[in-house]
Amino acid sequence: MKLPWPLPALLTWAAAWALFTGLPALGLPALAAFGVALAGVTAVAWWWPAPRWRKLIVVAGFPLSIVATGSAVGALPAWAWLLPLALLLAVYPMQAWRDAPVFPTPARALAGLAAQAPLPPPARVLDAGCGLGAGLRALHAEYPAVQIEGLEWSWPLALWCRLRCRFARVRRGDIWAADWSGYDLVYLFQRPESMARALDKAGRELRPGAWLVSLEFAAAGWVPQARLQSVEGKPVWLYRAPFKRR
Repeated sequence: MKLPWPLPALLTWAAAWALFTGLPALGLPALAAFGVALAGVTAVAWWWPAPRWRKLIVVAGFPLSIVATGSAVGALPAWAWLLPLALLLAVYPMQAWRDAPVFPTPARALAGLAAQAPLPPPARVLDAGCGLGAGLRALHAEYPAVQIEGLEWSWPLALWCRLRCRFARVRRGDIWAADWSGYDLVYLFQRPESMARALDKAGRELRPGAWLVSLEFAAAGWVPQARLQSVEGKPVWLYRAPFKRR
């Protein structure tokens, strides 16, 4: 059964904590209980068919939670443990859990994009899910004379991105509810599960000749106009409206 991210990680960590706290009650030393729990987390991550970065998050999350809680047990009131959760939900709201986590666009990942998809002024370019602005900077390096815009659901990230990228117009909003029809190029760094939704939306809203650009993840069943590879392991897929199915 496919579960939406980050539910698989949360369930795995909950099971690991159950082992870590339950096995000592059966007489197993705490260190051995930790080893069993960590081995279980690692086995789940190894078996789970997911991108490597998600496997690493699952494996690292459990020992990090041990360190975080063990370093301050008894020093804080019970309600204080809600503060990290509140901060997480502010930076990464639940509505964004089905989208990609905050992973920045590598600095040179979009090198050569303007040669493949030339956009004369006054073109408009949208970074849909701009995070902290790495994608906006990469787009600005390729298209210094066009209007660069960013859309980000998390208000702390949108605010910080606005401060970092003064050359761009950054707004807080839902990338799936926003209207893409006024843009000449929409850039995404999402995840494989989001690409079908992105192509469907772009097909309905982008005018002929406009571009949908995806870092790393191709849209299964659709024919790309071009493919760039400036950073190892980070291909850039270019689709041009009207999009063609394979």
